[in-house]
Formats: sequence, C-alpha cells, structure tokens
Amino acid sequence: MRAELTTVRAGALTTVQDAGRRGHAHLGVPRSGALDAQAMRLANRLAGNDADAAVLETTLTGCALRPDRAVTVVVGGAPCPVTVEGRPVAWGAPVHVPAGAVLDVGAVTAGVRSYVAVAGGIAVEPVLGSRSTDLLSGLGPAPLRDGDVLPVGPPPPPAPSVAAPWPGPAAELVLPVRIGPRSDWFTPAALRTFTSATYRVSPHSNRIGLRTEGPALQRASTGELPSEGMVLGAVQVPPDGRPVVFLHDHPTTGGYPVIAVVAEPALAAAAQAAVGTPVRFTLG
Repeated sequence: MRAELTTVRAGALTTVQDAGRRGHAHLGVPRSGALDAQAMRLANRLAGNDADAAVLETTLTGCALRPDRAVTVVVGGAPCPVTVEGRPVAWGAPVHVPAGAVLDVGAVTAGVRSYVAVAGGIAVEPVLGSRSTDLLSGLGPAPLRDGDVLPVGPPPPPAPSVAAPWPGPAAELVLPVRIGPRSDWFTPAALRTFTSATYRVSPHSNRIGLRTEGPALQRASTGELPSEGMVLGAVQVPPDGRPVVFLHDHPTTGGYPVIAVVAEPALAAAAQAAVGTPVRFTLG
C-alpha cells in the first residue's frame, strides 16, 4: 500500500510541480514546472528521488500535510520553519514524519517558494508527460485545497546522506539578458534605461510572469504588433512600459514587443524574489 497525504492547510498557493511539459509550445501548452528547478532537484536528491520527481511548490505561507503512513520529507527552497506535530524539525534535510502526524511547512522567512519533496514523489496522474499544475492553461492537478488527498509513489531505496548547501534568496535580482528580438520598437533612451535603471518586483507577479515597477520604457513605434511566439524568460513590455519577465506558466504567444530575453539559469533566482526586491537587467 502506498502512502497518501491529506492536506490539512493548503496555504496561499500550493501546487504540484516537476520538470514541466517540454515540447508542446506548438500546441499552445506552456512548459510549466517548478519555478526554482534547482531547489526542486536538490530537495529530491536529499529525499532519494529522481531529480525531476513531482514535489509540492508552496508560496509564502507554506502548507500542512498529514500522511496515512510514515514518510520521509525534505523541505527546501525558501527558508521557513518546519514542524512535525508542533515540534521543530530540520529544514533542508530529510525528516521522518510518522503516520498520522502533521507536517507543518511555515511561512517563509526569506524568498517566496518552498519545495516539499516526499520520498517516492507526488504520484498524481501525469498530463502530457508531466504532473505539473499549469495556472494559465489549467492542465494538471488544481492548486491544493484543504482536505485534498495526494498519492505518494513507492519509496526509493535509502539514499546516502549528503551535505548540501542551500543558496539563500538574493537581496538584489540581477538578470542577464540578450537584447531583442523587438528592441527596435523602443527608443535608444529606453534601451539605455532598461539596462541601467533599478526596478522592483511588483506585488502583481505570479507564476506566469515577474512584473516590475520602475521607469517606463518609451516605444519608438506605436503600431500594433501581430501575436507571435513567446519563450521562457522573454521580457515583454506592455503598454504601461514596465518590463514583465515571462516565467514557467507564461502564454506561448503574445502581442506586446519583447525587448530582451533572460538567460534561463537566472530564472531560479527570479522565482525567489519577494515583492519589493530590486531588479537590474544587465547585458550578458
């Protein structure tokens, strides 16, 4: 018999995530997947899972779960207090949770998103090869609600203990970009502003895009741009002139000009940038 997890407290936004749905953009299906893939893979490694096994991605306020059988759990990503039946346990390391005990993943003390890896992985049914929740398309399991029950896969063989440093959320988000493909839609002054000004993470950011607050970028062209394909990390500039960095649940097409594209390895840091974090775009 496999273990099941009952959701005691769903938190602000808790979703199932893995490596995402690659190769379906031509069908209008975003990649989705864990925003901080590095944290997901490290948590899975410590739990003894395959690197891309499905985990829970929490947002700001964590979640609470009760297994019906004993399980091993690793909570990583954004640092937060972790308790089992009210007793503090380790963050960022394997923890034994007895059957019927409540694992509580608390509110983050820094960053935005924590990752809960359970030995055996979250075993919801895959859709198009992935178990990830996609907020834009609605594919995959719905965000967790109180009372939801999640199946857990067969536990893997015991993993050797490893020492794993967890990088902390950055005080400033520095995003290396390649300019284009629609940089010619902006004035030279706007391009200079884009790569020299300091923006801040907007409270309207989500899994679809990291929105920014700061100086508006002025267009050289005020015409209409036909809808065209969008890639992960595209920096789109809507009519208000403030850059938006497309994250894993982004649409596959869009009609606003893309001034630049962020290098994918930098997006893990974007996943942990809290509201108000300074943001700089640099040529790289």
